[in-house]
Amino acid sequence: MARSDLLVSLVRAAAAGDRETLRSTAEALAADERAKNHHILADRLQRALSAVPITPPSLTTSVSSVGGSGREAIIEVEPRRRLDDLVLPFPVRENGRQLVEEHVRADVLRVHGFEPRHRVLLSGPPGNGKTSFAEAIAEALSLPLFVVRYDALIGSYLGETNARLRKLFDFIRTQPSVLLFDEFDAIGKERGDTHETGEIKRVVSFLLMQLDQLPSYVLAIAATNHAELLDRAVWRRFQIRLAFPAPDRTHVEVLLDRIASSWPDRPSLSVQKIAAKLGAISYAEAVDFCQNVRRRQILGLGEVGIDGAIKVELDLWSSRVRPGALNGERPRQTPAEADARATARSTHRKTAVDSKT
Repeated sequence: MARSDLLVSLVRAAAAGDRETLRSTAEALAADERAKNHHILADRLQRALSAVPITPPSLTTSVSSVGGSGREAIIEVEPRRRLDDLVLPFPVRENGRQLVEEHVRADVLRVHGFEPRHRVLLSGPPGNGKTSFAEAIAEALSLPLFVVRYDALIGSYLGETNARLRKLFDFIRTQPSVLLFDEFDAIGKERGDTHETGEIKRVVSFLLMQLDQLPSYVLAIAATNHAELLDRAVWRRFQIRLAFPAPDRTHVEVLLDRIASSWPDRPSLSVQKIAAKLGAISYAEAVDFCQNVRRRQILGLGEVGIDGAIKVELDLWSSRVRPGALNGERPRQTPAEADARATARSTHRKTAVDSKT
């Protein structure tokens, strides 16, 4: 929210005796000043805020009107992943580096009348690093990572979702942080969709307004597996839009090599051959495979080596259920399976010809 809007909100809250709004607005002002390195003013605001008495709500006040502070609609996650630990395509890696630099050196930008970019949209198939990227950005900036809980945000009554959204954004403005909307298409759907209700359309409009008013010290990251479902106006709100495509064979090999290098024993099978046998997979599936290998080796208590564990897991890999199989689609073959089938067909044809002659 712009500073002028915060001041107006502060005056209105004071005039109406709304202590909850007064407190959240004053905290947002203090966070804004602290983000600009105006620590003395921020400390004065905090001291003045501590003098505001906190009184319990009246017994006649309904629970729905109190509704909480907005904190209940988010989950705080401790960022552990680092950008250098992720295997990312060049545009994503470079944009991530620039985003971190803009926020670390925000004062330099503000001297010249600019603010760091703080609204980012991530799109691509599941399991390819969108959530990990948001966590790595929070880790690089040493900021808390707040993940939105849609079960606590979306209500069944008219206007309830907007009221919860307002409280969520009021809370999030009180401190510099990274706010992650995972599965963003659940709330940012296209308003022109005739199958959606008028309530969803109002929610999208209110969400866009809140994103526009979000201060630059709050970095909002939205991630979606279905970018085609997003409202067209949603795209314009985001200053950075990054694609997370499924990895090619080379990127899978790089990830497998990084993981295998941390194992106590180096496998005799090369990562190139392992990647070829795994076929077209996501980063998450590659990590799952490596973790299964280590689990099997650890539980073997020294009787199962890393090569034996890899062989067993590769044999089981082709039998796993993939999403397409649930829709009646034929499972995709790995290159190794395709070669084996082609060899078998060729041998069968040769045997048939020989028997005729």
